[in-house]
Amino acid sequence: MNAIEGILNTTLGIVFTWVGWKTYKILWKYTPYSYPNARIRAMEAKLLNEQRFNELAESRNLQNFVANLEDTDYKESLSNVSEYSVEEIEKALDASLARTYELLFKMLPKRSRDFFKLLMEEWDVRNIANVVKAKFAGENASDYLIELGPMFPKIKAMAESKTMEEVLVILEGTPYEEPYQKLIMGSIDVKTFETELYRIYYRKLLDYALSRNDDERTILTEFVRLRIDKLNIMTLLRAKVAGLSAEEIRPMLIPGGLLKMDTLLHVDSLDMALAELDSTRYGEVIKEVREEAEKDLSTIEKAFEGYLIRRIAELDRFYPLSIAAPLAYVLKKEREVRKLRAIVKLIGDGIQPERIKELVGEVT
Repeated sequence: MNAIEGILNTTLGIVFTWVGWKTYKILWKYTPYSYPNARIRAMEAKLLNEQRFNELAESRNLQNFVANLEDTDYKESLSNVSEYSVEEIEKALDASLARTYELLFKMLPKRSRDFFKLLMEEWDVRNIANVVKAKFAGENASDYLIELGPMFPKIKAMAESKTMEEVLVILEGTPYEEPYQKLIMGSIDVKTFETELYRIYYRKLLDYALSRNDDERTILTEFVRLRIDKLNIMTLLRAKVAGLSAEEIRPMLIPGGLLKMDTLLHVDSLDMALAELDSTRYGEVIKEVREEAEKDLSTIEKAFEGYLIRRIAELDRFYPLSIAAPLAYVLKKEREVRKLRAIVKLIGDGIQPERIKELVGEVT
């Protein structure tokens, strides 16, 4: 009898331990996202709708545009605008976007917030590439800076530097030092340098995504691979328009995407590349804009941005307490800022409101 009771007690102990462990894992996995995701839902409700964009298109001048955003989250950034120039307002919008990243970084669980810090580094890559390209072209590098990214103070110093060697000193100790050294030594050109920057960046993103567990790994890995695919497809299509060969295009591509590029590399024209894409997972995206794409490749880029938002939104519905919600939100926020920047530029150029509405409606 004592033996039977001992077995039962041991069995019950094992069962309760297992249940406790599973409960702990569930709580550890999902509970940290409850509060931040609830805040993100509230923030999503404050994103501007099409009616609001149409009202902003009616602003007629930049001062009215700023005034029309006083009841939004952009008020704080725009309060520092005094000259009402396109450049000053764009900087204020960028500053607001930077604050969004910072807020998400603070809100998210420690185990996943670093991914948003890595996302911010894409602005570093863009800025470094823009500064170096401008300097090689003999232009004012400061004109091409966007005030975003963890390295912005260093990159601003790069833009203001007098020599290429000064830039190397500023980049010393960063992941981008080696490709820049190759550039100034003449072993690679500016275009290859830019590709190297993005390869380093996306390798960091993918390594981080693959280091996660369970649904976080699933979401982040797909997010990164989709972005790599978008970049590679746009690079390839533009190269086909320029008449480049497969051997010339291959070094421009970023490894790590979902799409196999070998067949696409060897087609002879843009039409054939688009036709080949029809049979891939991105076929529906291409079909949506096929006619316009043959005249303007930017329509494909916009379609891919929309597809990425929809896909992450799907993952958000499937994994409601996960990193998918903040990712979906930041993609929508970036799209909103792109639209606002487009309106600012068009108002600054004196474009009529009806035309602004038409053009901004195409921005995704």
